[in-house]
Amino acid sequence: MTVSEHAEKNPEHATFAHVSRGYYPTIVALFTAVLLISNICATKGVAFFAGTELAIGPLQILPIITDGGFFLFPMAYILGDVLSEVYGFKATRRAIYLGFGAMILASACFWLLLRLPSAEFYTNQAALEAVVGVYPRLLLAGLAGYLVGQLLNSLVMVTIKERTKEKHLWARLIGSTVVGEFADTLIFCAIAAGAIGISTWDDFFNYLIVGFLWKTLIEVLVMPITYRGIAYVKKREPTYVIAS
Repeated sequence: MTVSEHAEKNPEHATFAHVSRGYYPTIVALFTAVLLISNICATKGVAFFAGTELAIGPLQILPIITDGGFFLFPMAYILGDVLSEVYGFKATRRAIYLGFGAMILASACFWLLLRLPSAEFYTNQAALEAVVGVYPRLLLAGLAGYLVGQLLNSLVMVTIKERTKEKHLWARLIGSTVVGEFADTLIFCAIAAGAIGISTWDDFFNYLIVGFLWKTLIEVLVMPITYRGIAYVKKREPTYVIAS
């Protein structure tokens, strides 16, 4: 029914579009929110086991140095897994592009915010710059790593599902995580290394390998939650059809 037909049939009511009953818009909104929040949390450096030193060959295992977004960013991959498993690559790619656009918009808004003239009573400019300051090289590294990593994560998961159908979800989750997280970490490190103080190949590979293993380990540990999330959405998504 067109807008004009609806208006003629129901002249006393205003016309509105229908909202999708599926879970896709909600998951995309949560996916985007996690990306934005994790980028803010990442401005804080975090050290676990700061008083302990452990090395395996050239790899410095302890202390674990990371950023405050370490517990949130893997959640974006978990949500990406749910999107890929339930809605496919095309729908997930749309969500990734929306998240990418939201991150660019946030960075532009923060850049403008920092350049607005401060009121006389406002004394937190330096603190604000430390939290939301836009560093072009780090921004480029984060955006490039996120975009490539998420697209590869989704592509690998959907490709494996084409072969396994509903079987071996664990293989799809682990395989996509390994590829996506490695690409994300490699690209970020390659672009941002100089900006974060990495000046030698040993430090570069240490940062790359430890960061990749740490992120991947977190996703493996929360895999039972990913399983439950995927099962929940599949069961309640009215358009999901199990392939035979």
